[in-house]
Amino acid sequence: MKKQHKEKAKGPYIQYGALPFRESRSGLEVLLVTSRETRRWIIPKGWPQSGLPPHRAAENEAFEEAGVIGKIGKKPIGAYWYDKKFESGAAVRCKVRVFPLRVTRQLKKWPEKRQRQARWHSPGQASRRVRETYLRQIIRTFLRQRKIQN
Repeated sequence: MKKQHKEKAKGPYIQYGALPFRESRSGLEVLLVTSRETRRWIIPKGWPQSGLPPHRAAENEAFEEAGVIGKIGKKPIGAYWYDKKFESGAAVRCKVRVFPLRVTRQLKKWPEKRQRQARWHSPGQASRRVRETYLRQIIRTFLRQRKIQN
């Protein structure tokens, strides 16, 4: 799929992200990946993809960045803002709409494996590791609601 990159103007721009989660013996876990440039912990996310609905674009990003496959929710569970920095030095303000992804399979090899780390975290660890305040809130709220439903 061709991704639509936004580098010239100043934004705001929309990206789509996946919140990969699974249930393990110790409870719910969230998968975070490192960003390529700053190596900070983030969720898989990226630009809209031509011909794909938002939740499918988020699902593709989770596969490319973390090697996970599963069932993606069609409705976003929240959104957060961050400043996307490009290699050229340009920066744009992005709004990321987040879709839940129940992971059913994690591959040993995936497209961006050599560029990122992918690691499972407890809900508390995950919310402490991400830098964006609203993403922290999305993680906490989503996982709290999952506990109530189960």
